[in-house]
Amino acid sequence: MQSGPERITRAWLQEVSPQFRVFSLGAAGDESDANAVAETAAAALTPDEAIRNAHRQLDEALGQELVERLVTASPAFFEHTIRELLVKMGYGEGRHAADVLGGAGDDGVDGVVNLDTLGVDQVYFQAKRYRQDIAVGSGALRDFFGALALKDVTKGIFVTTARFSDSARLTAEKLNKRIVLIDGAELARLLIRFSVGCRIRETYKVSEIEEDFFE
Repeated sequence: MQSGPERITRAWLQEVSPQFRVFSLGAAGDESDANAVAETAAAALTPDEAIRNAHRQLDEALGQELVERLVTASPAFFEHTIRELLVKMGYGEGRHAADVLGGAGDDGVDGVVNLDTLGVDQVYFQAKRYRQDIAVGSGALRDFFGALALKDVTKGIFVTTARFSDSARLTAEKLNKRIVLIDGAELARLLIRFSVGCRIRETYKVSEIEEDFFE
């Protein structure tokens, strides 16, 4: 059994890790060498790994574009998008499964989702469009908490195209109401997963040996 080195050095890491060689060469500013090593590392991937990597990169680019478009859309469009997403996720029952309430007199909430046919059990949501470099603070969470208290409900969903600060997440955990936070990164994943604002362009079937056939 081969043992490791007595000391982990840069030279040893470059020898055993193509990824570290890419990082080292890129940091040194040798772009041509870095590209060559990156191509070598990519060539070492199995076909399955290459497909998964390509799929992940496509989803990341699509998710980024989806969020960017929502940031530049109107507030009403964003609220209706969140409503459609929640319904596609399986929330909402009855004729009015979910409604957008945004606008004057919305009492601090943007929409409501009925969890049963008669709308006895409800979840309210808040949808905030901000640039992705902005952090939603704890004050916005406390305001939403107060709006839920006025509605006399115990569950809420706060969705933003931006991110939540650490204090905002801590505030949501400490409040005695169940508030789910969905930031821009999670929103992008959900939009793709439930095909809201996007569609599947192509599907590739990957076959494998059926072992039972040869037994």
